[in-house]
Amino acid sequence: RMAARRALKAVLVDLSGTLHIEDSARDAAANLPLLFIRLRSAPVTIRFVTNTTKECKRDLLERLTKLGFDIAENEIFTSLTAARNLLEQKQVRPLLLVDDKALPDFTGIATDDPNAVVVGLAPEHFHYEMMNRAFWLILDGAPLIAIHKARYFKKKDGLALGPGPFVAGLEYATDTKATVVGKPEKTFFLEALRGTDCAPEEAVMIGDDCRDDVGGAQNAGMRGILVRTGKYRPGDEDKINPAPYLSCKNFPEAVEHILEHLL
Repeated sequence: RMAARRALKAVLVDLSGTLHIEDSARDAAANLPLLFIRLRSAPVTIRFVTNTTKECKRDLLERLTKLGFDIAENEIFTSLTAARNLLEQKQVRPLLLVDDKALPDFTGIATDDPNAVVVGLAPEHFHYEMMNRAFWLILDGAPLIAIHKARYFKKKDGLALGPGPFVAGLEYATDTKATVVGKPEKTFFLEALRGTDCAPEEAVMIGDDCRDDVGGAQNAGMRGILVRTGKYRPGDEDKINPAPYLSCKNFPEAVEHILEHLL
């Protein structure tokens, strides 16, 4: 089945948990600059795709640059970008349940008298009064937009709740379904490839989240490589069908496989 695939043209890379955790680079960080040089010298387009909603794209790029990653802003595609695109299409005024550091990515979007609810990772907003305000808006017909529905993510001190449980609570209370814009949605992966002149069958995704990164990419027609870092838990490989194209110890091992077997 894989033999019939077209030659690889694009590599999509998850960020948090795969390349870094907060302000620390992942395994074999010393080798990462060299790995990037080798990957960049290959005939592939690289895109860094992330569900992070903790910070705007500018701050994210600054963080990655400080960690020693040579990444250009136009190579990053975030779920915040996807959410903003949807808000502009729908022409709605959102109640933004996102971290204050993510707000610059919504500059210019009207938020007065909201008629939509947007949920990202926003621990300071996940309290009764704010959730109740969102609840009332949705009951009045406001669409519920989830930037993503991750169950949890990896912090330095362990796993932490993602926005998924809070989105699910609003869905349950209002008997509605959220529109999800980030991973694992097929549209997210196709948007990330836009402008690369690359079909999904010509792309591979590397990530630490079996469902959102690997399962989502494979549902969109790509290959998915699961790295056993970040939020990975033993047995994650069995949680999706079809299983990951490949499971690797870390990002460097995934890149080695691509360079040796997929080009």
